[in-house]
Amino acid sequence: MGYDYNNTDWDAIKRLSKWYSGDIHDVLDGRGPYGYLKGISQFGVLQPGQVICGPVSTVRYEPSTRVGQPQDVYHGAIDAVVKGGILVVDSSCAEGSGSGELMCTGAKTKGAAATVVNGTVRDLAEVRKLNYPLFAKGMSPVGVSGRMEPAHYQVELDIDGVKVRPGDVLFADITGCVVIPAGLVREIADAADANGIAEVRCRERILAGENLRDIWPVGSAGPV
Repeated sequence: MGYDYNNTDWDAIKRLSKWYSGDIHDVLDGRGPYGYLKGISQFGVLQPGQVICGPVSTVRYEPSTRVGQPQDVYHGAIDAVVKGGILVVDSSCAEGSGSGELMCTGAKTKGAAATVVNGTVRDLAEVRKLNYPLFAKGMSPVGVSGRMEPAHYQVELDIDGVKVRPGDVLFADITGCVVIPAGLVREIADAADANGIAEVRCRERILAGENLRDIWPVGSAGPV
């Protein structure tokens, strides 16, 4: 399953990047998709307040007894990643960490915004020196050789019931990762803008000394 990244709505991605994962999921949740990648959290470096938002490229591993670190499909995905894109890797099929220092070095060098792994990762001390955003379900020093290998590139992933397709947009921050279907990106950006503006106004009123119960939910006590 390919995707033409020339169709990426970078304007919507820029607008989404002003907000937080809670804002994004709130407006996504009301439109059908769930989006939250459960159990996947930050292991690489994020600066205070930093968010990650970009179009997805996917890689899926399969069990394999081949040895010698057969990672050629993953290498090709890294080499081809669009600048500002996010690599989403499903390596949950077996024990082992296929993402570490060298994969993250390659991804950062090619312009990727982050790597998100449904599985474990390793070499975290070195990855953190790179200041590269890496998200995963856990960490393990165990390698993939003789256990699994990346066999599929640009295919649909199913991560605990959340569909992730090439060209979907992934939003990530310190709280978690949310996937936005490609066809909803502009609609979610518009809704996030409206939601975020309302929250800003509520915050201003709270800081001015008003009671929270008179302010939230929005609309409960007149215009905000």
